[in-house]
Amino acid sequence: MGRITVPGNPPIDVTTRRSARARRMSLRVSRLDGRVTLTLPRWASDREGREFLDKQADWITRAQAEGLEPVIVGDGVLLPVEGEILRVTASRARGARRSDGVLEAPSRATGLALRVWLIELARDRIAEAADKHAATLGVSYGRLTLRDTRSRWGSCSAEGNLMLSWRLIFAPPEILDYVVAHEVAHLIEMNHSAAFWARVAEICPEYQAPRKWLRSEGHALHRYRFD
Repeated sequence: MGRITVPGNPPIDVTTRRSARARRMSLRVSRLDGRVTLTLPRWASDREGREFLDKQADWITRAQAEGLEPVIVGDGVLLPVEGEILRVTASRARGARRSDGVLEAPSRATGLALRVWLIELARDRIAEAADKHAATLGVSYGRLTLRDTRSRWGSCSAEGNLMLSWRLIFAPPEILDYVVAHEVAHLIEMNHSAAFWARVAEICPEYQAPRKWLRSEGHALHRYRFD
């Protein structure tokens, strides 16, 4: 048994095993806990295994999310918002609002109304974190875009534009803060070198715990649907 980490945000931990019977490389994602196993034939090198995993990163993330029972958001459903479990309640409210452990939303198009509300909340929290971390490092960023991505929680372009997943709003605040810090650090270091992680530690000293949380729990944030 071996182990390979696929780079990304978050990285994907993969257990590797060699088989004399295997004729090709194959992947398995456990439906119980989302763990990934790569089976390698005897002839395949570790480098070839890494290249194979890099190409399959999107598929792995989708498989991890699909392994969990999907949750269709609607009346009575429990939904995490900034790490707090709230019960969705359909009512005559014109828009979504949160109070005392309840997330109230219009009875018509409940899921759609909540999705709009969650994206706006995510935009506020992410922009606030990005402004804070950029100011600490003495840098500035370009556009800030929110998307519903599968294979990564965020990215930073060569032009200094940031992209983050709005689904981070489901996670505890320190998780969202870490991902934003990670991408802001890329404004200075467009790599994952020791210098890069030093920048992350400068603005998010306790980043190891959120990074670990994303590896083990992050795929569950994709199970919520707003059909």
